[in-house]
Amino acid sequence: MVKRHLESSTRLAAHLDWPGVAQVCRLTRTTRRDGEETVEVDYAITSVPRGQASAEQLLSWWRGHWKIENQSHWVRDVTFGEDHCRVRTGNGPHNLAIFRNITMNYLRLGGESNLASALRRNAYQVGRLLAKLGIIKN
Repeated sequence: MVKRHLESSTRLAAHLDWPGVAQVCRLTRTTRRDGEETVEVDYAITSVPRGQASAEQLLSWWRGHWKIENQSHWVRDVTFGEDHCRVRTGNGPHNLAIFRNITMNYLRLGGESNLASALRRNAYQVGRLLAKLGIIKN
């Protein structure tokens, strides 16, 4: 069970040396697992004024950001090993990023929830994968 509580304030914005800051936020996340409770506190600033985003809206955006982080960036870094890729010149890095994005989207559209498992399965059955993609006839 995870309980999140976000507080936002405009009072500190004038005291910060940060261009455009409108609100300061504190997210308290309480997690209970196996009878043990942990509390984590994160802080953030935003340029969105209070009139455009309440604490509830900011929490929704914050959670949406982490959804993107977990579904995209983490998969690219861990599953695809993007950070360890040695291709660093010309169009190579951009082209590989395009192939990674295509692969992630194709697998997700196909109903895969575990991309690492799907990648392993397809790596062992290249012919089946190429036929599925319409590159060769099955």
